Amino acid sequence: MSVLDNLKNNEHSVEVTQSGVLPLAKLKRWQWWVLVAFNIFFLVIGQIVAVLLGRFYYDQGGNSKWMATLVQTIGFPILFIPYFLFPSITTSSTTPTTSVSLPVIFSLYVVIGALIAGDNMLYSVGLLYLSASTYSLICATQLAFNAVFSFFINSQKFTALIFNSVVVLSLSASLLAVNDDSDKPSGVSNRNYVLGFVATLSASALYALLLSVMQLSFQKVIKKETFSVVLELQIYTSFFATCVSTIGLFASGKWRTLGGEMHSFGKGGLAYVMTLVWTAVAWQVCSVGVVGLIFVVSSLFSNVISTLSLALTPLAALVVFHDKMNAVKIIAMLMGLWGFSTYIYQNYLDDLKAKRGHSDAIGMQLQSLS
Repeated sequence: MSVLDNLKNNEHSVEVTQSGVLPLAKLKRWQWWVLVAFNIFFLVIGQIVAVLLGRFYYDQGGNSKWMATLVQTIGFPILFIPYFLFPSITTSSTTPTTSVSLPVIFSLYVVIGALIAGDNMLYSVGLLYLSASTYSLICATQLAFNAVFSFFINSQKFTALIFNSVVVLSLSASLLAVNDDSDKPSGVSNRNYVLGFVATLSASALYALLLSVMQLSFQKVIKKETFSVVLELQIYTSFFATCVSTIGLFASGKWRTLGGEMHSFGKGGLAYVMTLVWTAVAWQVCSVGVVGLIFVVSSLFSNVISTLSLALTPLAALVVFHDKMNAVKIIAMLMGLWGFSTYIYQNYLDDLKAKRGHSDAIGMQLQSLS
């Protein structure tokens, strides 16, 4: 191994140790890839299963948008498992720390939690009025929104490849907007179909905004991005989102109809309960993957894999629900994959450029020492 490689590895180990998660510094390259693969598996499988179960809930007679919203975050206690299994070490006194007042952190969690609850409600409305395949393809536009919000909020540059990704994903969503209504769930009117489309598109935009706000929070408020801190953000914001959803469920009076909804559920009362329970579990399995990729790789990579999962969901919906995959949907899916590919290729180029700059800096340090 060269001196340059030793310097890179030592620097990486120091950075990871100071960030608070010592075990990652001990991982070999293949072990790191295995960890990344597991997190990708959790995110993709969790998200696909959650979307399919959400559609199954509506297809079998469930009609409570507040309940569909609540199950997206109510399983947050599951996140305490990785939180306690992989605790962060205490930073040493030589490591610079920034104390943030409790009221500021509390307000941040409440605001983000409330926005997540609103975003989940929009997703629930969209899934109620759209097929699982159409819903997922529209959700994939979150990557385009993420590029736009990252440009204005996180100062991310807007290159030709990123612009191409935004345009292609936008055209993909436009194709679905003008698609014929042959794949609508039974009983859905044209007006509700449009409402579902707008709600899903709005939810994708709000989700992308939330990602940019969370990244800004780590940079300007929390100023630390260890595994435990990322998990804490996920846990506490999910807690407040659950509180908002629960209040909405009781304030709307929809809780009174849940008993009748369970008894009239197409597959029976037990299937009703199991559908809600496993939907909640699936969303949290997805969250474990999201948080894991944010910490092990980056928040951008996590969002890219999430978008890829959404692009693959129509194939799962085709198998499970026999959703119609007409020419417009196939073209929209291919355009979504193309937009995803150009986006991730741009980030590959950025990463390559950063590594070259890093190598040049280390080379200059070696020359000055020689």
